[in-house]
Amino acid sequence: MMMENGQPLPIVAEADNDVYDSTTEPRAELYQPSVARIKTDTAMNAPKGGLVIFTANSNPSCMVLGKRISERLGVVLGKVQVYQEANRETRVQIQESVRGKDVFIIQTVSKDVNTAIMELLIMVYACKTSCARSIIGVIPYFPYSKQCKMRKRGSIVSKLLASMMCKAGLNHLITMDLHQKEIQGFFNIPVDNLRASPFLLQYIQEEIPDYRNAVIVAKSPSSAKRAQSFAERLRLGIAVIHGEAQDAESDLVDGRHSPPTVKNIGAIHPSLDIPFVIPKEKPPITVVGDVGGRIAIIVDDIIDDVDSFLAAADTLKERGAYKIYVMATHGILSCDAPRLIEESAINEVVVTNTIPHEIQKLQCPKIKTVDISMILSEAIRRIHNGESMSYLFRNIGVDD
Repeated sequence: MMMENGQPLPIVAEADNDVYDSTTEPRAELYQPSVARIKTDTAMNAPKGGLVIFTANSNPSCMVLGKRISERLGVVLGKVQVYQEANRETRVQIQESVRGKDVFIIQTVSKDVNTAIMELLIMVYACKTSCARSIIGVIPYFPYSKQCKMRKRGSIVSKLLASMMCKAGLNHLITMDLHQKEIQGFFNIPVDNLRASPFLLQYIQEEIPDYRNAVIVAKSPSSAKRAQSFAERLRLGIAVIHGEAQDAESDLVDGRHSPPTVKNIGAIHPSLDIPFVIPKEKPPITVVGDVGGRIAIIVDDIIDDVDSFLAAADTLKERGAYKIYVMATHGILSCDAPRLIEESAINEVVVTNTIPHEIQKLQCPKIKTVDISMILSEAIRRIHNGESMSYLFRNIGVDD
């Protein structure tokens, strides 16, 4: 397929023709799926005219992801300057016309989350005031997604962030594996919540020897649905770890669901008879399922504080698992997570490149990366050409 300038379109999704810039990252360090490629029933059509792709920050990893996406689409990244003033104010200068065009802004969230958010908001507003036809945000990891529920006298920060994005001028959002699917309801614009499970499943099949002897593990009952989805697709067994320490998202920290343990009716009102509720008590750690002599694959959506994963790995090792893998979409890996992983019983941690983690990979060789730029580029192409997005969600369930 040829573009208007006569050059071939580098968006072919086959293994032997995969577009790859060897100057950005060694191929061995980035797993790129080679079998289950995203492609249409015939051949991919070139994106129509009026497409502009920007990267919203100067983070090298964001530039690499943006370059991969633009190469697959056969377009050149848009010219924009994003920098910090001396007083830490963010300044954005769009250096080309976006009037009447579809603008896609790619933003990966690095360690400085708040700066990344301001860069995105200011760039969206700059494109809006420059009369762009539509502004679509490509945010593989949606920040503040863990703060999507009311906690005592806190706030639902992800809803606030959604309102800010819509107010700035965002018309559409492309993201991946939201921490809670209900976050889509915070927006009054279309939200495409893509899934990384097909890429992780393919990694298991191609890169884990003897994966047929594996068992999918949920490190807590809350992640059992995701583990069940993986197990059903791979035709494997499932195990659930129950009784680990409560995390910050447990109902125990929510005053509405954890009434006081002391029954003091008189202090409230003489006529109110509030029933006494027995406080929750953490049971001893139990593994529901057989992991002895098996490969244990722990699946989750986010890896940030790795303490719960390390505890799960130790428990599985005690129960007889001889290899332990951790699979997740977003590898935040904060603080000293790489060092803890390197010293742990975990054999390998597999995450996607939705979040920059090159520094963590240098600190811990156990961390592996799966490239998901393919599905992001196809989503951009379909939205720009006005095509259906249903193909990208084929055989995808709510629990994936």
